[in-house]
Amino acid sequence: MNFDLTEEQTMIQDSLERFVNEHYTLDQRNAVISLRDGFSPAHWQRFAELGWLSIPFAEDNGGFGGGPVDNMVIMREIGKGLVAEPFLPTVLLFGGLLEAGGRQELQQTYLPQIIAGELQGAFAYLEKQSRYEMTDVVTQARQDGDNWVIDGEKIVVLNGGAAQKLVVLARTSGDQSDEKGLTLFLVDADASGVQRKAYRMTDGRDVANITFSNVVAEAVVGEVDQGAEVMNPVVDSARLAVCAEALGAMESLNAQTLEYLKTRKQFDVTIGSFQALQHRAVDMFSATENVRSLLYRAVCTAAAGHEDATRSLLALKVMVGRAGRLVGGESIQMHGGMGMTDELSVGFYVKRLMIINLLFGDADYHQQQFIEVANAEQSELTLADTEAA
Repeated sequence: MNFDLTEEQTMIQDSLERFVNEHYTLDQRNAVISLRDGFSPAHWQRFAELGWLSIPFAEDNGGFGGGPVDNMVIMREIGKGLVAEPFLPTVLLFGGLLEAGGRQELQQTYLPQIIAGELQGAFAYLEKQSRYEMTDVVTQARQDGDNWVIDGEKIVVLNGGAAQKLVVLARTSGDQSDEKGLTLFLVDADASGVQRKAYRMTDGRDVANITFSNVVAEAVVGEVDQGAEVMNPVVDSARLAVCAEALGAMESLNAQTLEYLKTRKQFDVTIGSFQALQHRAVDMFSATENVRSLLYRAVCTAAAGHEDATRSLLALKVMVGRAGRLVGGESIQMHGGMGMTDELSVGFYVKRLMIINLLFGDADYHQQQFIEVANAEQSELTLADTEAA
């Protein structure tokens, strides 16, 4: 597969790599994570100045007009450096939903603010009972005159503590798990009736549980009862992006582990000379390369709008979960006791891979989704063959 980057994409990759090398040593990252919102406002402004925040948005909205490959380049470097700035929740999810919603007044008002680094956003979709089923929604929105009023609770809202604006998924009709009847609303995070409880996940990233009590929405994003049609492609794009981030993290763990095997001595020889450890290092490398191959396939099918894009993405998310566990576990094992301490970055990468596995559904969930899609496609082929006969 020829997967050469364009000149612009190479420039983006190189600039991100320089940023990580200059600003994301382990000590620098720990200092960033310890800040109030879990990221550096100064770094975020740097993102804006270098144009990274504009890359996913259409040129008509002041963006670069980037696609899946561009997002992959950014998120892979973010994964390599364990970058904490909220590119995923603010740009890809919040900004992506506003752009996909198609309401020009919202795009013109908020997308320039995101691109300029002036606005933090979040997507509130998960609920306590929903597990990984995003359409399992009990948060209600009712119409009161010209306004929509929201009641309910959302959990694990990425960047929820720092967000100034929220896109909230609420039910406006239908039963609890129906895909139809969901609507996306733009809500001010400081509006009356909004209560936020911010906390940190295992990987140190900021999330929040948010309660809505008679909260008046600012606007509808997209069309009433058609929220899933706007949400699904944006979430698929985010799934692809976090898989690219996972690849970057695995590449970094491979490099760190290989360097450790070359330098750590036991019985007066480097431990990399032990055949058993060589085999385990190869297993790590092979798992990472499997993720890379599936990522390239998923990115290419998504960019081309190929009919196999869904299956490729589901298979990729399964592989990321499985490979992340193997690569993370082996890197800790081969670093010995040091791999479990905060003195090395290994443990931080492993924690991030654990969270990435859970985002939008873990490996087991996506494997079941893959089976259902494959069975549905097989049924269609069988029916077509029967009709042709």
